[in-house]
Amino acid sequence: MRTMILAAGRGERMRPLTNNTPKPLLLAAGKSLIERTIEQLVAANFTEIVINHAYLGEQIEAALGDGSQFGATIVYSPEGENGLETAGGIIHALPLLGDKPFLVVNGDIATDFPFETLQKQPVDLAHLVLVANPEHHLSGDFHIHSNGRIKAHPPCPPSKGGMLTFSGIGIYSPEFFKNAPQNSTQLAPLLRAAMSENRVKGQFFDGFWLDIGTPERLQILENRLAPTLV
Repeated sequence: MRTMILAAGRGERMRPLTNNTPKPLLLAAGKSLIERTIEQLVAANFTEIVINHAYLGEQIEAALGDGSQFGATIVYSPEGENGLETAGGIIHALPLLGDKPFLVVNGDIATDFPFETLQKQPVDLAHLVLVANPEHHLSGDFHIHSNGRIKAHPPCPPSKGGMLTFSGIGIYSPEFFKNAPQNSTQLAPLLRAAMSENRVKGQFFDGFWLDIGTPERLQILENRLAPTLV
C-alpha cells in the first residue's frame, strides 16, 4: 500500500522554530519528526512514500533524498510556497498514489500506533484512526457508532464514548476525492460529506499519540524520548 506523509504545513504556531526550518524537520531527541514517521512506516512495510511540501520544501528533499537511506522509495509532490491545504495536497498527489486505497499520515504527529495493522484493512471511501481528545481539543472531531461507521456527530441521545479526535492517520480510496474541487481544499468537509453517506469507518487507538503543533508539545515529545538516549 502506498503512503503519503502530509508535510506542507507552514507551522505558524511553531514560530520562531519554523522561521528557517519546515516543521517536519524539527528535531526531537536528535531526530526529525518526519524521519521518525518514515522509520515507523518502513518497519510496518510501508515503503512506497509520497511526501508533499510547500514552505521551505527544498530542505525536506535535501534531508530525505530518495528514501534509500531508510529502505524506502520517496517521491515528492511540491505545492509551491503557499501549499494546497490537506485535501488539496492529496488531490494534487493522486497521480503518484495509484488507483488503490492508500495511507495518509500527518507529518506533525508522534505515535506508537501499529501501522502494520492497516496493511490489509478493507476500505469503502475512508478508514480513520481516532484517539482520545487531547487537552487542546476537548470537543473532538467525530464519533464511532457501534457498527464501526464514523459520524460527524453522536446519535441522540449520545451513546457511550462521545466524540473523539482524528489522529491524522487514515486510509482513503481514490474514489473519495473523485468529486472534490481541484484547488486548495480542506479534508474535513469531504470527510463529513462521506460520513453522511455512511461510507467512512474507523477504529479507536488508545496508545501514545501527540499532535506536535506548538513548541510546548515538541518539548513534551523531547522529554518522552530523552530517557531512551541515556
